[in-house]
Formats: sequence, C-alpha cells, structure tokens
Amino acid sequence: MSTKRKLPELLKLPRIHDPRGNLTFAQSFAQLPFELKRAYWTYDVPGGEGRGGHSHHEMSQVLVAVSGSFDVEVCDGYTWRTYTLNKPFEGLLLPPGLWSTLVNFSSGAVCLALASTDFAESDYVRDFEEFKRLSLEMEPVF
Repeated sequence: MSTKRKLPELLKLPRIHDPRGNLTFAQSFAQLPFELKRAYWTYDVPGGEGRGGHSHHEMSQVLVAVSGSFDVEVCDGYTWRTYTLNKPFEGLLLPPGLWSTLVNFSSGAVCLALASTDFAESDYVRDFEEFKRLSLEMEPVF
C-alpha cells in the first residue's frame, strides 16, 4: 500500500441567524478546502433510489443536505461508513479515492454538491470491482 487517502470530514458551515430566515455560505479556501469549480444538486429522488455509486481519482466534493435528509455510504475499499446529512449548515467533505452512494432520501430532499474540478468522465470510477482493485494500492482510511 503506497498512496495515503484522507478521511471524510463533517464540516460546520457558517450559520447566520436572522428573524427573516437563516443564511449559510461556503467560499473557496475558507469553508471549502479547495477552489470551487462546479456546483450541482440532486432532487426529486424517487423513494428507494440511490445516487452516486462511484469514486473519483482527483475530485474532492462537499455534500450538503440543503433540504430534507439522506445518508452517504462511503467505502475505502475495505470498510463502509454511513454519514447522515440533515442540516443545511453541515457538509460532508469527500476526498478523492473513496466510493460513495447517496441513499435514504427523505421526501423533498435536495443534495448540493460543491466540487473541486470541472466535470471529466475520466475522473470517475464507476465499477465497484475496479475501485476495489485500485484500493489495494492505497492505505485504508477507516
């Protein structure tokens, strides 16, 4: 095992309270440990369906449940961990080299993803068996 990966990390995002409604934000190299290159969101996920189910070679991302809740199942190729996201002021930092699947979406859930790279299909590992083979070259993180 030669390559060291980082652990996922729950990030507390700023939460500005106001009687008119709260506000949360994220900026490159302040709340996000990378330059924000892309933002996308997932919503209207049918009951029982999952999203994700892949890994990245280079991309880091922060996932935020801006509405509702969902679970993020994360695997380092050896062990699985589950993180529940249900606060719009908390994000899960997913470094590259980890497999993740989003499941158990509540009704009305919206997942905001803040990514460190532009989209590149070549950055994705979409086959779990290939991911496990690549993981043999890396140290477990869990």
